Amino acid sequence: MRFKQISILLVLTVLFTGCYHASITTGLEPSNKVIDKPWAMGFVYGLIPPAEIDASTECPDGVAKVETQLSFLNQIASGLTFGLITPMHITVTCATGASAALDTDIEQDQIIAIPQNVSTTDLQQIYKYASDLAVMKDKPIYVKH
Repeated sequence: MRFKQISILLVLTVLFTGCYHASITTGLEPSNKVIDKPWAMGFVYGLIPPAEIDASTECPDGVAKVETQLSFLNQIASGLTFGLITPMHITVTCATGASAALDTDIEQDQIIAIPQNVSTTDLQQIYKYASDLAVMKDKPIYVKH
């Protein structure tokens, strides 16, 4: 009888646990180049995260999307080790190099160009001005670096 209760509890636990998934997009056009790490090793329930993935060498034009998830097999491995080893599936999609295209009907007064070598204080003032201008004109303002 005790074995049956534990078995039912185990089955319900497996059925009702969801797979963690997070996705971050940068707005850049994705390319076909993908860095895939299905077993990026973390430890102690993720308190010690997996090693960083240096995408700068494989993605010279930047990163379009980063996805992290705990797949079913990752969760099985974590459960078997009582959370001491917590692997994660990480997928990085490189960008093509082309930045996200702006709308073609943008007026010149909607674009603010930031000069080179601007100080942090001045940069903050430029973004504050852009946000105030967007509210005042009731249309988007684009800040161009």
